[in-house]
Amino acid sequence: MTAEAALRKYLKASQTRIEAELDRVLPHATTQPERLHSAMRYVTLGGGKRVRAVLVYAAGQALNLPPETLAAPACAVELIHAYSLVHDDLPAMDNDGLRRGKPTCHIKFDEATAILTGDSLQSLAFKVLCQDHTLQTHAEKRIEMIETLAVASGSRGMAGGQAMDLEAVGRELNLAQLENMHIHKTGALIRASVRLGVLSTPECTADEARAMDRYAKCIGLAFQVQDDILDVSGNTETLGKTGGKDQASQKPTYTSLLGLDEARRMARRLCDQATASLENLDEKADPLRWLAGYIVKRSH
Repeated sequence: MTAEAALRKYLKASQTRIEAELDRVLPHATTQPERLHSAMRYVTLGGGKRVRAVLVYAAGQALNLPPETLAAPACAVELIHAYSLVHDDLPAMDNDGLRRGKPTCHIKFDEATAILTGDSLQSLAFKVLCQDHTLQTHAEKRIEMIETLAVASGSRGMAGGQAMDLEAVGRELNLAQLENMHIHKTGALIRASVRLGVLSTPECTADEARAMDRYAKCIGLAFQVQDDILDVSGNTETLGKTGGKDQASQKPTYTSLLGLDEARRMARRLCDQATASLENLDEKADPLRWLAGYIVKRSH
C-alpha cells in the first residue's frame, strides 16, 4: 500500500471514529434548550477534515496507545475548533456566510444563538477532559491536559492570535510578525492536539515529547501557509468557505507577503522540517509523517 493510500485509509477511519465520539458527547438535539443543542450539533457534526483530532490519534499511536483511549482529548480539540469557527464567522469578526459547505451558524440560526453555541462548545470541551470515562489517566494528567487546552485556546493562544489578526487588517506585517500571529491563531491548537496525545500516556520520554512538539510547531505554521495559498488559488465550492476572503478584507497573509510560489516553497520546507523531527521514531509514527504531507497538499 502506498503512503497516500495508507493516509486515506487512516484519515477515513479516524474521521469516522471522531464523528461517532462527538455524537456521543454532544447533548441530544431534543434536550432543552433544543435550539441551542441543535446548533451545537449542526456546527460540530457532519463535516470538516478533523485534522486536530487525527493528530491526537496519530500522536497517541506513535506512543502505543489504542485510539479508544484518546476519545476525550480528540473530542475536546474538535469542540474547541468548532467553537472558534462559529465565533470567527460572526459579523463582528470575519462576517462569513459559508462554512464547511453550508450556512454558518449565525445564518442558519441567529447571531445570539451562534454566540451561545460557541460558548457552550468551549465549556463542553473542558467537561469532556474532566469527566469522560474513556480517558484512562490519573487526575494530575487530566489537569495538565486541561491547562494545555486552556492556554492554547485563550489570549496566549488561539483567541490572542485572532485578536492580532483583527488588529492587522489593512497593515503591513513583516515575516516574523506574521509568523508570531499564526503561531497563536492556528498553530497553538494544532500544537496542543499533538501534546494532548503525548500527555495521554506516562510512557513518553522527554526526547520523544520534544520531537513531537517540534513536529507540531512546524505543521501548525504549514497549515496556515497552505490556508493562505488556498485562499488565493482555491474556489469557494472546493474550499467549503468563501474564497478570496483574506485578500478582500486586506488581511496580511503569507501569499501577500511572499508571493504564491515562495509561500508554496515555505510550506514544503516546514513539511520537511516536521518529518525530520520524527527521524528517531519508528513506523508507528508514520501517520504523523503522512499528515505533514497531507497538510501542505490539501485542496480545502
